[in-house]
Parts: sequence; C-alpha cells; structure tokens
Amino acid sequence: MDKKLIECVPNISEGRDKDKINEIARVVETVAGVKLLDIDPGYATNRTVITFVGEPEQVIEAAFILIKKAAELIDMRIHSGEHPRFGATDVCPLVPISGISLEETAVYAHKLGERVGKELGIPGYFYENAAKETKRVNLANCRSGEYEGLKDKLTKPEWKPDFGPAQFNEQVSKSGATAISARDFLIAYNVNLNTTSTRRANAIAFDIREAGRIVREGNPATGKKVLDAKGEPLRIPGKLKAVKGIGWYIEEYGIAQISYNLTNISITSMHIAFDETCKSAEKRGLRVTGSELIGLIPLQAMLDAADFYLIKQERSLGISEQEKIKIAIKSLGLDDLKPFNPKEKIIEYLLKDQNEKKLIDLSAADLAEETASESMAPGGGSISAYVGALGVSLGTMVANLSAHKAGWDNQWETFSNWANKGQEYKNKLLFLVDEDTRSFNKIIESFRLPKASSEEKSIRRKAIEEATIYATDIPYQVMETACASMEVMEAMIKDGLPNSLSDAAVGILCARTAVVGAYFNVRINAKDIKDDTYVKNILTKAKKIYEQTIKIETEVIAYIDSKM
Repeated sequence: MDKKLIECVPNISEGRDKDKINEIARVVETVAGVKLLDIDPGYATNRTVITFVGEPEQVIEAAFILIKKAAELIDMRIHSGEHPRFGATDVCPLVPISGISLEETAVYAHKLGERVGKELGIPGYFYENAAKETKRVNLANCRSGEYEGLKDKLTKPEWKPDFGPAQFNEQVSKSGATAISARDFLIAYNVNLNTTSTRRANAIAFDIREAGRIVREGNPATGKKVLDAKGEPLRIPGKLKAVKGIGWYIEEYGIAQISYNLTNISITSMHIAFDETCKSAEKRGLRVTGSELIGLIPLQAMLDAADFYLIKQERSLGISEQEKIKIAIKSLGLDDLKPFNPKEKIIEYLLKDQNEKKLIDLSAADLAEETASESMAPGGGSISAYVGALGVSLGTMVANLSAHKAGWDNQWETFSNWANKGQEYKNKLLFLVDEDTRSFNKIIESFRLPKASSEEKSIRRKAIEEATIYATDIPYQVMETACASMEVMEAMIKDGLPNSLSDAAVGILCARTAVVGAYFNVRINAKDIKDDTYVKNILTKAKKIYEQTIKIETEVIAYIDSKM
C-alpha cells in the first residue's frame, strides 16, 4: 500500500522581509518526516507561498506551528499588498498526493482548524472540499471584505467562523483570520503582459476565467449591473473552465500580470491557459511576454506543455524528459522574469531521495569503473539492461531524425509515435539497470538474516526464496522489454532514414545482446528456486523470447546485407 502523503501550501501575508519569511517557513522542518519543498515570496503581493509534504499527522502538526509562528511575527494591522488577504496565514490548503483520498484529507483539514481555533484563538473558515456549507466552498466568498472588513464580518450570524472566536479582539486584529481547505492540486500561475494597465489585464482575465464578466448597461466598466430572474448579476462566461483570474500591476517588475488559479489542470492545463491568454491579448493589441509559476508544479503538467508545443511545430514527441522540460520553459516563457530551475519547481524532482545512488546517474566512464570493481554488483543483469537501453536509444534516434527530415513532413507523426515507443522502452530498461542490482542485494540481505532458532531459519528460507524469485523476474523483464523494443529498430531499418540503416542495425544487435545476457541470468538464478512450477513456467517463457529474438536478428541481418 502507498504511504499516505499530503502536501500543505500555506500562503502567509509577508513577502518582503526575508528573515521573517524564513523563520516562519523553517519551523515545519522541526517536525520529523516533513519535507520543506519550496518558499516562493512575492514582493508586490507581500505574500509568500510555502510548500511542504509528509504524512498527514506530521503535516497538520507542521501547519499548526507555522500558523502559530506567522501569527507571532506578522501584524495584519500594518499589512498591505496586491493580493486579496485576511490573515497572517491567509490560506492553508491540504492536498492529497498519494495513498489518501480528498475526503480523508478534508478530515485532517477539520482537525487542523479546530486546533487553530481552540489553541491559538484564530478564527477561520473551511473552504473547497472541507467546506461545511455551500456558500463557503468558494474561497472568494470566505475572504470577501478582506482584512479590512473582518471586524464587521465576524459579527454577522451567516459568517460565524467555522473555528475560533467570532469577535475582533486584540489578538484577532493582529492575526486576522485563516481559511483552511482540502483541495485538488492547484497551480498558481501568472501571465506577463507588455503593459502597465491593470484595467487591460483585467479585461483579458475576464475573457479567460470561468466566471467571465458581469453584464452592465451602457459602459461595460461602470454601467449598472444587469440582473437575472433571481436578482443575481448576469454574466458572460469566460473561455475556460476551472480557472479563476484577476489582473494586477506588479511594481517589482514594472508590468501588469494576469494572476490565474488553475483549480483543476485535468480540465484546463497551464499551457491552454497561456495559449488562450496570448490569443486574447493579441486581439486587444497587447503581447504576452512570458509567465510566472508560483509554488510547485507536477512533472506531467510540464511534459504536457512540451507536447502541446511540439505538436504545434509538427516535431517528434519522442525526446528526452530533460529536453521536454526545456521546451516547456521556453514556450511558456517561465524564465521571463527570473531563472526557472526545474529541480526547485517540479514536485517529483523535489521528492526524489537525493541520497539514493543510482547506476544510471553515473557517467559512462564511472559505470564502467563500477562494473570493473571487486563488487559483485552491478553484474550481467544490470549491464544487459543497459545495453538494451542503448540499443533502443539508437532506434529512437533514427525515428527522431526521420521525423525531422525535409520532404518527409507528412510522416512526422508516424515517426514521432515510434520515437515515443522507443522512449518508453528505454525508460523501462534504465529502471531495470538499477532494479537488477537491487534484486541481487535483496538475496544477500536474506542470507544475512539470523538462523539461530527453527523459526528464524524458516523466516530466512522464505526470504531467500522470495528474493531469488524476484531476482529471476527482473532479468526476465529485461528479456521481454529488449525483445519488444526490437520493433522500433525493425521499423526504422525498413522505413527510416536510409543513411541511418547501420545505426538501427547496431540497435538490433544491442537488443539481442540484452536478451541473451538476461536469459543467462534467468537460468542461473532459477536453478536455486525451490518452487518447481514457477521454475518450469519462467524457463519456458524465457526460452520462447530467446528463440524469437535470435529469429528477428537473423532476419534483420539478412535484410541489411541485401541493402548494403
């Protein structure tokens, strides 16, 4: 079962005093098991987005002490900034990452809010999926009036806080209120314009955001609101669903921006919001110069953006993850205002265990040296997987070259599909490079288990058997993957660039070596397994793959010889 992980993204009302920001953010690191991922201050908004992740109980403990520290160091009576706000910790959303549902996350939001109200005396509201009544689902409703209207708001029965005191006492006048939620992953995303006009930025925001713009009589900016049958303002909906947006002027950069909240990126992605904003800006005589990501983003959102622009250019999608990240950054202008470091902004990169040493992260020379050392791992299984990865990389290279060949424009999508397949095979084989070594290490660990008692001996025998089976499964997966990957090289030998025939041929030979090498590992590991049924089954399947591979190699070499 996946470990339960939630992300917390508190927004504090301080974006200028770096010492104060760091003192507030760093308190989360005092909670064991919580990882601080990002601190993203904004000078003009006078607001900082902090991101940390961990298991639920640890995260709400860290959130509690952050809210407490923010209330101690931030005085809302003297706060000003471009962004709407009503408290020192203005919002504190909890986001399910893995192993936990949105409904379960809402329970933790309620637990956090109750504690904030009782122990800190800070009032607040539950919003989005933690909301306890419909009108409080929308954060804008909960925060309406902002800090300046909070004193009056707390006295209204319909806006009695969900937690904390319903009075604007001395403490609350300093801390303000806090909104706590459970929500899906939200991207805070600003688009930069070549203007200083907030009014024009707002006009584009109204074009794009789901809520659109209010219909008015006469002057569209100052005219009387037109009401519907229920007495509510009539609206012209915007272009995109699950998008909130406003325009503002950022003195720090000397430009106007459109500030978006993309509340469901499976409905409206970052690149679609950017692209539609570009279209709307152009119609209004403005130009988008780039964009700014506040906080963190999932890796897939960046890869999807790269694919979107590659398709527009009729370029192959079968390129490396690193190249796609570069394309996404440049296409969206994410480095327009300041450098964009993927290692600091992409959540999966931040969650990686930096202490884990992987073979595939070594240089080619260092991998050779590591293999040549006295250590028994990496051995033939890992090297077979790596050779297979090199083989399909050659096939992928030919596919990418073919996709971009002048005069072959009508075939770019076909070659792109082959390159994409090649990348998938390559990534699986690279994973198996390290997994083969890990599987060998599990066998060693099993043999080191204690064996003093009969019970310990039984546990040890079972562990050795399970580890040996796993160490046999991994090279079998190498065989399967390397053999399947030969389809990429076969297609490129027949239909790809004629001048790259030898490259694809070398790819076939590498794949064949990977299969044969992994086959040897399957056989040698299987001989120590006690489960006869398993052994017979895997050896039968492995032999079939081996024979199929030799047949493909023979046919391909004959074809190549006929062409040379």
